[in-house]
Amino acid sequence: MSTADASAGPTAADRPTAAGQVGSAGSSGGPAGRGGALSGAARAYRPALRAGVQIGPPLLRGPRTVHLIRHPVSGAAFEVGPKEHFVISRLDGTRTVDDVVAEYAAHFRLRLPEEQWSRLLGLLGARGLLEGSPDPEPPAPRPARTGNVWKGSRRTVADAHATTGRLHRLLRPLLRPWVQLPLVAAELVMIAVLLADLPGLVAGARELAARPWVLLPFAVFLWVSICLHELAHGIAARHHGGVVSEIGVRWRFPAVIMYCTVDNYLFLPGLRAKLVVAAAGAHANLLLLLPLAVARALSDADDPARPVLTGMLAVGVVQALSNLVPLPPLDGYRMLGHALGSANLAPETRIYLSLRRRGREAVAAYPRRARRIHTSYAVVALALVLSALAGTCAAAVLLVLG
Repeated sequence: MSTADASAGPTAADRPTAAGQVGSAGSSGGPAGRGGALSGAARAYRPALRAGVQIGPPLLRGPRTVHLIRHPVSGAAFEVGPKEHFVISRLDGTRTVDDVVAEYAAHFRLRLPEEQWSRLLGLLGARGLLEGSPDPEPPAPRPARTGNVWKGSRRTVADAHATTGRLHRLLRPLLRPWVQLPLVAAELVMIAVLLADLPGLVAGARELAARPWVLLPFAVFLWVSICLHELAHGIAARHHGGVVSEIGVRWRFPAVIMYCTVDNYLFLPGLRAKLVVAAAGAHANLLLLLPLAVARALSDADDPARPVLTGMLAVGVVQALSNLVPLPPLDGYRMLGHALGSANLAPETRIYLSLRRRGREAVAAYPRRARRIHTSYAVVALALVLSALAGTCAAAVLLVLG
């Protein structure tokens, strides 16, 4: 799954210059009168955000806590700090500047300067985020195909949102908890049974590799499973109010994989929705393996098909669960980032470690929680990479020498 908002970072002009201050990008407009004082009409103005503006939850980005704000038409997103978020979240058309200033003072024990109020409204108005502001031009559609023979992408569905909507309506009765929870339980039982027979898994994988007439169609099955993995992300996103903008294929010769882009993934309501959408792909992969697990369970111990089924299940489970590993760009990485409330966890951790090597003073601006998160993730990521390398080498040795 790709997420359009995850990679869209604000420019320096979009970022607050300090806590509680709006950068100069918004200073060109606003209802301030001469000398920065608000006129009577400006004081009576009750600004409201335009319908559909999305405000994201707090995210830890390095040493700062930020909120993303997204335009409903252009999809452009930019960051604001907690104080700007406090003001923006109160622009509902019922509050004047005096009302907001009073609430701001009660919450932060500081008075909101009228000049900053004007700058913030100017920024929001210039970006078309206030009710009554002109509509920006919708973003130009991306070309259907980019890249070349060796590397690129191609959009394969004309209206991805409508397509996933139709699939969602068809599958919605099956997405209820009383259906999904037993399926998740069955997947956990399948994994537990397989892990209880590790020697059988190795023998089954070796048996599968020795039968190319079985391995080839199983490889096709895995590729189809990956495609359904991406569609599952889109259907789950639609179930939780997401917007699916693209479905297509990407290739890095000779590999070709499907992708599904959820535009507003970072703005889905609540942590649970984000985690469910991110985990939906692995869930779909495991669901496709359940018929193989049932066939294996019903087969006799001396059935020649049993080792092959075991090998298929071993490869399929590894392929599904590997997506839940919290390393970029896997789904588990997104899930961990949202569970921790941290944006761009891996690159921010690299920045933190680079600063930390210069001494404690270089990371003094990082709150204690941020220091713990980045240090812990660095240790966990290193352990996961080393474990993956060791596991790959051990599996290769067992397959070759076993």
